[in-house]
Amino acid sequence: MTIKPLSDRVVIKMLEAEETTKGGIILTSAAQEKPQIAEVVAIGPGKTVDGKLVPVSLKVGDKVLMSKYSGTEVKVDGTEYTILREEDILAVVE
Repeated sequence: MTIKPLSDRVVIKMLEAEETTKGGIILTSAAQEKPQIAEVVAIGPGKTVDGKLVPVSLKVGDKVLMSKYSGTEVKVDGTEYTILREEDILAVVE
């Protein structure tokens, strides 16, 4: 099954959280922060503004920085994804 987002929504897959600190301390899963960097898996066609379609400015495969607790989490075929609006994405990580 695939997810095809509507309007200006984006489907992302969260990247793994850091398991150790820069100083080498190993963190338990409870102590790890929710990751904010994700990979774009699918994008919608864009939103309509004044009768014109404004496409989403991202592409599949982009690594993005998102708001910490934004979006809706869904599980498809055992994989967890987050669906959110383009405006909840703060930056593209290069």
